[in-house]
Amino acid sequence: MDKGNSTTMEFIFVGFSVIPELQFFLFASFLCIYSISMAAHMFLIVLYNLSSNLHTPMYFFLANFSFLEECYITTITPNMLKNLLSKHKTITFYGCAVQMYCFLLLGSTECYLLAAMAYDRYNAICHPLLYNVIMSRNASVKLLVSSWLIGLMVAILQTFLTFSLDYCGPNKINHFYCDIAPLMALACTDTQFNEIVTFIIVLFVAVGAFLAIIVSFARIIWTIIKHHSSAGIKKAFSTCTSHLIVVTIFYGSVSVMYLRPKTSYGTDMDKFLSLMYTIIAPLLNPFIYSLRNNDVKTAVKKLIKIRQL
Repeated sequence: MDKGNSTTMEFIFVGFSVIPELQFFLFASFLCIYSISMAAHMFLIVLYNLSSNLHTPMYFFLANFSFLEECYITTITPNMLKNLLSKHKTITFYGCAVQMYCFLLLGSTECYLLAAMAYDRYNAICHPLLYNVIMSRNASVKLLVSSWLIGLMVAILQTFLTFSLDYCGPNKINHFYCDIAPLMALACTDTQFNEIVTFIIVLFVAVGAFLAIIVSFARIIWTIIKHHSSAGIKKAFSTCTSHLIVVTIFYGSVSVMYLRPKTSYGTDMDKFLSLMYTIIAPLLNPFIYSLRNNDVKTAVKKLIKIRQL
């Protein structure tokens, strides 16, 4: 197929078709995960809006993070569920472009939103007297908008570059959604420039934001240790642990996926890593952030008492 006709082609997802006997089991498992994840994130969003004690920058970011994760998992999971029960696991050229654009927009935004959340914790612990000034409503909104703008620029650039390639040969995507690496593997033109741009973007978005998070938490730990406060150390490590678990799962799998040579694309390990940050992480994150959080527990108790009255 020549470039002039590439926009009329369909891509076929290989997905998990190599294990046909597990298709229904995988469908039931992923549907359950998707339903629980959506319900958990919606609960946090509703709780934030109904509880005045949660109207702080930390929970402003957390509520927006939950909204972003709901969109993120919805970009991938419904189509994957359909394909698990369908013999025709296809997606149009433009449908694939839209899915990739949404995935990159939300994924890149999440990187910097996690960094903004770490910066918020840094100011809360290291500059408590100036916290309300530094993390004002206006500053929090600017950080949120900046995260979305970075995600928007990354998504536009990467989607344009990927779908400007020639697709004139095989059309089977060895994945369960439209991602950069498996699509570049199908291109029948040189992808070296795209690979270099992708590597640079991942360094800027994923690695850059990850380093900002590490610096924020390192300064938190140093500040607490310097003041020799055992209660403060316990609080700081509790704050760091939840966020760093989320960061490690997300950034770890994303970095392994994108910071590597083209020759390793299309392995089964890719699908496992992708499941980690597209399906599993959005399920775990609301529980990681809320189960050990006393503010959330207090807000839930207040809502229960109000309903009982």
